[in-house]
Amino acid sequence: VGTALVNMYAKCGRIEAAHRIFNKMTKRNVVSWTAIIGGYSRLGHAEEAVELYQQMQEEGASPDKGTFISILNTCDNPESLTLGWLVHAQIVEERVQSDVVVATALVNMYSRCSGLSDACMIFDTMSERNVVSWNAMISVYAEHGHHKEAFKLFSQMQEEGMKPDRITFINMLHACTDQDSLALGRLVHARIVDEGGESDIIVGNALVN
Repeated sequence: VGTALVNMYAKCGRIEAAHRIFNKMTKRNVVSWTAIIGGYSRLGHAEEAVELYQQMQEEGASPDKGTFISILNTCDNPESLTLGWLVHAQIVEERVQSDVVVATALVNMYSRCSGLSDACMIFDTMSERNVVSWNAMISVYAEHGHHKEAFKLFSQMQEEGMKPDRITFINMLHACTDQDSLALGRLVHARIVDEGGESDIIVGNALVN
């Protein structure tokens, strides 16, 4: 019951109430630790999330996939790369890097903290990919201005049987930022029409831009 209350208050943004309940719990497991860490992470309170992440291990609780993902989400700039490395090392040690959600979180973390090459390395070694992981890597290329590489990945995902979604299309349109990428943008537009995606307001705005 305690963990459910922590989770509920944390998801509703009432992190102080969640923490008060968490502090009163006489028994905590990885689920309760992950609930409070995830709450701080979602609200952008990286320092508190990291402190709790360290505390849980000092008290003998081992992080699980959910904990790793929550703490990786707090690594959002080059200054937090060292923490990202430490968490990555733990992920390898726990043998959960093959999990598609964990690996995608690593792609996003390296994109934010160290740039393109590390994110590419993680993506290229993924044994399983879903549409979220493809979108993450396409977004990385788009953010770094590599529209040709983004389009190659867009084509590759479809060749491998993965259907693009609205996020894929938005990321691809964001990759088209100059005259050189206009032709690619038109190809993406044609694919959006094929999928009936023009009626989506956000996709439509991305097309206008």
